[in-house]
Amino acid sequence: MKYTGMPAGMWMLFSGSFKKHLVTELGYEGGTAAAITAKARNRYRMIISRLPEFEKADRFKMNIVNCAMLSAFLMSMPEKPSIEKVTEYYRESMMTGAMKLFCLMGGKNKFTEKDIAGMKKTAALRAADRNPFSWNMEFLPYTDGSGYEARFTACGICTLMKKLGLYDYVPAMCRLDYAMSEAGGTSDFVREYTLASGGPYCDCGYKKRAKR
Repeated sequence: MKYTGMPAGMWMLFSGSFKKHLVTELGYEGGTAAAITAKARNRYRMIISRLPEFEKADRFKMNIVNCAMLSAFLMSMPEKPSIEKVTEYYRESMMTGAMKLFCLMGGKNKFTEKDIAGMKKTAALRAADRNPFSWNMEFLPYTDGSGYEARFTACGICTLMKKLGLYDYVPAMCRLDYAMSEAGGTSDFVREYTLASGGPYCDCGYKKRAKR
């Protein structure tokens, strides 16, 4: 994957937040946080360069780029924090003002015809059949009309973090789904299984919120 474009843009948007929360969430002092960030940038570029290009229709490129960024920071820390600490660190680093606005705009589109068509198109693509760092998904509308489930049987984050020796931290990334759904304001996120915890699949359920 080329660094120019989305990967470079995501670094510009989020690296400052990742650096800030090294201090506020993980307790590093400012100089150490700056050194970790400098190392992480080089590792991030290296990880990106070793990933295949994603198909234009693949909506999950941003997910793997985010995974590469968190992984680069984890690999640059002098000590590996607990999964609980990393869950908080990743959530706070990612949920910037710009990300909350992005989620809010996405929430306004949730459950529309355009949203449903996009989910069906993604399910039909089965991008992970050709790219192990992407995802395969089934689209399963709830029979009572209350929303839908996106059920994943292949996960690019699992593949990449296993390759990097960071597989134990996959659940920290999974938890962001709840925060993003909450920021969207139109759905409640529900989940029973994840591949990372040994489940048969990852279920991402979106239940329509009652209008207030």
